[in-house]
Amino acid sequence: MYNTPLPSDGSNAPMSTTIGAGVFDPPADRHGNERIRLLLKSFGLRTSLIRLKVIDALLKAAESDRSLGVRGVHSHLLELDIPLSFLSVREVLKRLCSEGVIVLNEDKSYSLHPQAAAVLRRL
Repeated sequence: MYNTPLPSDGSNAPMSTTIGAGVFDPPADRHGNERIRLLLKSFGLRTSLIRLKVIDALLKAAESDRSLGVRGVHSHLLELDIPLSFLSVREVLKRLCSEGVIVLNEDKSYSLHPQAAAVLRRL
């Protein structure tokens, strides 16, 4: 009926459990997401899953010397099993552009704004 409290020093507390071990471990890409979170914060933007994934897609494309337009970003997200509509991706790209995080290049591809790239290098 009553739960006995655990000792405050933790001496009799179980050291580990087998059920659910690792369930609350952070994902492997947490460090990369944290950099993007700080980038968005530095531009006064809230963090959202779609913003994280869109910026991550643009960063990965830049690392492999590729450029992505709206369709490329949308396709990349679909490959990652992130079911977002084309319109949602386009609106996020437009918003990130208007806030100065990314730029629309002449070939209709998107890339990180030089100021945003400088912020990421400092992080």
